[in-house]
Amino acid sequence: MNVQRGLITTRDEAKLRDMVEAQNGNITSTQVTEAGIPRRCLTSMVQHGLLVRVARGVYTLPDTWEDELFILQYQFSRGIFSHETALYLHAMTDRTPSRYTMTFPFGYNPKNVLKRGVIAKVASEETYPLGITTLSSPSGNSIKAYDIERTLCDMVKTRHKGDVQVVNQAMRMYAGSREKDIARLMEYAEALRVASKIRTFMEILL
Repeated sequence: MNVQRGLITTRDEAKLRDMVEAQNGNITSTQVTEAGIPRRCLTSMVQHGLLVRVARGVYTLPDTWEDELFILQYQFSRGIFSHETALYLHAMTDRTPSRYTMTFPFGYNPKNVLKRGVIAKVASEETYPLGITTLSSPSGNSIKAYDIERTLCDMVKTRHKGDVQVVNQAMRMYAGSREKDIARLMEYAEALRVASKIRTFMEILL
């Protein structure tokens, strides 16, 4: 029989602790609900100092570093990390983003995203899903980002003067990678209307 503390069982707390530890010290209230654990268990563990509430709906173990990328992904679930942020996640730039960039589908209201200091980009319904993949944040948590081929196309499409060195470095690294997929790169380039620019890069580098 479970030993109960009000309506919360020690079995619930043990299950919750196991989930948090398996997820690099992070848990969301949605995950807790999906696991069939009462949300009151979260409140109890926070009150006892076993968890820390770092953002609305996001909790961590007391000794876990706050993972802003993971938090942003939870708060803005339709956002896909893109552009300079995606390059950083793919280890294709040595610059750590001063602000994170996320891409949203056309029609999404970015008001709250902008309040969080995030750079919000918009993509059409056709191009928004192209290249969505799952990567690990620096803290080891799963987040959604565009794959490297989509990211390179986005960088070329929206390139500013300050991006030239970043884009050139990323293109050189990609051209020298054994994991490059030129066919996929050109498919995305056609869809995003940067085929001629991408083709020029590849002709020079390959």
